[in-house]
Amino acid sequence: MARKPVTRAERLEVVYNQKRWELLKELRSKATQIMEVLNQSRLNSIVHGSIARGDVSEKSDIDIFLPDPPSSFLIETALERAGIPVNRRVIVQATPLYAVKGHIEIDEQQCVSFPLVKLRPVERGFYKFGGEASLSMLKEDVRVPGVDKRLMLIEPTSKGHVESTVIGHEEAVAHLLSVSLETVFDRVRALRRRDEVGRTGVFIERELLPNETFEEALKKLVDQNPAVRRRLKLFEK
Repeated sequence: MARKPVTRAERLEVVYNQKRWELLKELRSKATQIMEVLNQSRLNSIVHGSIARGDVSEKSDIDIFLPDPPSSFLIETALERAGIPVNRRVIVQATPLYAVKGHIEIDEQQCVSFPLVKLRPVERGFYKFGGEASLSMLKEDVRVPGVDKRLMLIEPTSKGHVESTVIGHEEAVAHLLSVSLETVFDRVRALRRRDEVGRTGVFIERELLPNETFEEALKKLVDQNPAVRRRLKLFEK
């Protein structure tokens, strides 16, 4: 079940038990292994979401993102050389306006993703909004503030975290997370809409053929889908 937005007024301190600290360490270790493989090929990546913030659960995914990737061939080659198996390769576009991205799914929990088109500044801000951490930050055990799917701001503490609602505090949250106010309002609208209408599907989700590259698949989508073509032309200028 999706976690619903929360609008309670008070700040709540959450203290982690030993099991939660151990889970966080385990998930961060897995993320570090993949990010080190990418780093060895000079591919800079971040991990975003609960692993960056620290408020993990058994359902937490390991979402690794390359903001400025070279060709997908280099990413796939780095994973292959390290013996990291790939379960599924998918092109995803959430809405006609959002960037087209490549997803390399290692398993149900771990995924490496990257943009196939230029990101809008507001889209790049999505990752900072949710909390993002670099490889060096993981190694130094740094946790960062960010917003979860309940629209709760998670601020790490030595005991766990403090959480408070984003609603009504959008400007302060934007300042704290160093993102634009547009990014905050975009995320608030998207998550509230999901709460109102239920989990919505993505605009495009296309699995690649075994010998097909992400770039080849994107070209086919551009040729076949006017909406994808418009997104590329609009923000590649």
